[in-house]
Amino acid sequence: MHRHSRAVILSGCSGGGKSTVLQPLAARGFATVAEPGRRIVRHELRTGGEALPWLDPSHFARRCIQLARTDLGGHDDSRWRFFDRGLVDVDTALRHHEGVGACTVDELKSYHHRVFLTPPWRALYAVDDERQLGFAEAVDEYSRLLNAYRGLAYTVTVLPKVDAAQRADMILTELELI
Repeated sequence: MHRHSRAVILSGCSGGGKSTVLQPLAARGFATVAEPGRRIVRHELRTGGEALPWLDPSHFARRCIQLARTDLGGHDDSRWRFFDRGLVDVDTALRHHEGVGACTVDELKSYHHRVFLTPPWRALYAVDDERQLGFAEAVDEYSRLLNAYRGLAYTVTVLPKVDAAQRADMILTELELI
């Protein structure tokens, strides 16, 4: 377990502003990693693939796990890096769809002990070509993720419903980086 890892997870509700929070972090020179699911959805839509969460959620989750493992494995732990979702998120999704996960406990605990969650925020939530999950389903997903991170003994900070720069400041303050 790498509880002193500098790999920090932003998780939470779909459409809660995770990707947007990465922008001010990147602008301050921190490394950021885009959400595996969005990258896979874009690829599948572009190539006519079927590993899409609304067509084959289990196949989609397994592809996300592979990509999240690659993302984490390529992480230089001497440098802070912020991930839009990670292995806990996709393993939780797989458990929801299949009843079993695919990650070891050590893998799931390989991120920094503090995780930041974006709560459901209807004003930000939008369905688009890449996100076809309804708001109620996104709220259920948030609840599963909150329980999963707490169950793995992560210290969970739920980010307030404020702008991305304020959220980034809060994250950096809690990590004692400013």
